[in-house]
Amino acid sequence: MKIIVQKFGGTSLKDREIRARAIEHIKKAKEEGYHVVVVVSAMGRKGDPYATDTLLELIRQNGNHLSDRERDLLLSCGEIISSTTLSSMLNAEGIPAVALTGMQAGILTNDTFGQAQIISINPQRILDELARDKVVIVCGFQGGTSAGEMTTLGRGGSDTTATALGVALKAEYVDIFTDVEGVMTADPRIVKDAAPLNWVTYTEICNLAYQGAKVIHPRAVEIAMQSQVPIRVRSTSSDDPGTLVTTLDKVSHYQQNLNERLITGIAYVPHLTQIKVLAKDNEYDLQLKVFKAMAENKISVDFINVNPMGVAYTVFNDVADQAIALIKEMGYEVKVVPHCAKVSTVGAGMAGVPGIMAQIVEALTEEDIQILQSADSHTTIWVLVKDEDMIRAVNALHRKFNLHKLNH
Repeated sequence: MKIIVQKFGGTSLKDREIRARAIEHIKKAKEEGYHVVVVVSAMGRKGDPYATDTLLELIRQNGNHLSDRERDLLLSCGEIISSTTLSSMLNAEGIPAVALTGMQAGILTNDTFGQAQIISINPQRILDELARDKVVIVCGFQGGTSAGEMTTLGRGGSDTTATALGVALKAEYVDIFTDVEGVMTADPRIVKDAAPLNWVTYTEICNLAYQGAKVIHPRAVEIAMQSQVPIRVRSTSSDDPGTLVTTLDKVSHYQQNLNERLITGIAYVPHLTQIKVLAKDNEYDLQLKVFKAMAENKISVDFINVNPMGVAYTVFNDVADQAIALIKEMGYEVKVVPHCAKVSTVGAGMAGVPGIMAQIVEALTEEDIQILQSADSHTTIWVLVKDEDMIRAVNALHRKFNLHKLNH
């Protein structure tokens, strides 16, 4: 059975006009001979009637007192509304369709409400409906426990549902439909000449996503990568094939090789605070004390540098005061740089190539941008800059590596 999974996010379902475009993509996939499984998010964004944030606001205005279990029960409603609405539209056009909750689709999770993990998927119900030539519309972002409780999968949950179903169904593609043309070399809101990418590797898009690009959740990519199910990031409003996400050996038909594309994109994470803690004389357990205190207080740390003189790391601005107070209570001297941003240069082609860091430093120095901290991996180099310098830094790096030319 030739199967394709199509995921439509909230902005791709927010009104009847854009839902009609989604149906055109479903029709086209059927015309191409695919059996179609559709994964849907809740319609729209905060303020729209059935969006997830709107449902949460309803509770905030009515007691604001729900258990985690009941909160998941509420949040599952948005996707149920989307799935049944789309099913009605398809059936009205003579295309047989059926809507399934995550639990009905065979998605079994643990019982961590709000952040549930998928344990297994039994796709038999979906396969049975596909065999009857129906379009199967599955509620994203949700599953169920062995006890029959509804659960939600947390941030990026609908993307995760789509790729997990793609793996379970051995789909030929998972199409992630959104409001952009695909993966871009940078955020087009701040880089005017950001270019669409025809392809990226799983590793590259994971790094871009972890470093601030919001086109797809990295957890979803990791699931697809394990079984090498290709993903296409596409625009609901266009018939453009978008960006193919796969392994490097499967994009050999593109003319550009890694030697010609050292850097794939620039991403950023704003609103960070840099914290430096200095070690006392002959103290070797500073790192343990600091990071244990952060963990015990559920403060996420990033951009970690450890050396015999102390540690440096970042936290988000909104928890910086708490983090600093904890360190001071432990009797340590703290150096703080508020309002920072992490800017990431990502590219599978940079591994083992000399001179990439030199070009990054050159690009930022030419713009009089101070580098507060840096780190690197095989495919990513991170620099910490002031928030006020972030947009100039992203643009400078985009120009330095000629990313506006990466349109093939």
